[in-house]
Amino acid sequence: MNAPVKHDPARSSYYLGDDLYQEIVDGYADWQNDALLVEDRNVTAHFERLLYREARLLDRGLYEEWLKVFAPEFVYWVPGTADGGDPRREIAVTFDDRRRTEDRIFRFRTGYAWSQSPPSRTVHLIGNVEVFRTARERVMMVRSNFSISEFWSGATRTLTGSYGHRFIEIGGQWLIRCKRVDLIECDQCLRNPSIVL
Repeated sequence: MNAPVKHDPARSSYYLGDDLYQEIVDGYADWQNDALLVEDRNVTAHFERLLYREARLLDRGLYEEWLKVFAPEFVYWVPGTADGGDPRREIAVTFDDRRRTEDRIFRFRTGYAWSQSPPSRTVHLIGNVEVFRTARERVMMVRSNFSISEFWSGATRTLTGSYGHRFIEIGGQWLIRCKRVDLIECDQCLRNPSIVL
């Protein structure tokens, strides 16, 4: 009998199963509930710093460093429907696990990603940060609004919406378990949002 093999999430998508989908659906179902809002300004400031760092890494194109702010098993989700919903039943602009995200970054680095030739220059602005408790220990939800200015191929466009970051504490460090990007124009014709939102 063969011993079970421990899978490396960077090499496969084994963790993207029914349990994780259900965690995502349940986690975002009623998470912007005022009864769960964290009033401690120090806690909010801590998560603000995490969001600002993530934005800075993206704006500088430091994608390998950016990956380090995520849990080993994570989901990066840009719903194609207003207010998200269930990624098993609704279309998504992006629904990537670690492997797909690493693939995306690899393509950026090759210079052969036509939608990033030349590479975009971006500025991420983040505000209205709120932190919410969850029913699970060591899991917090963070909601924020964003505005991203992207300059690419001689033109500038702006993408706006809200983020829903699901943080999990692993080894004393808060890492992103799921990042949901709710674009206000998610159900409209979008030029390929090839940048990392």
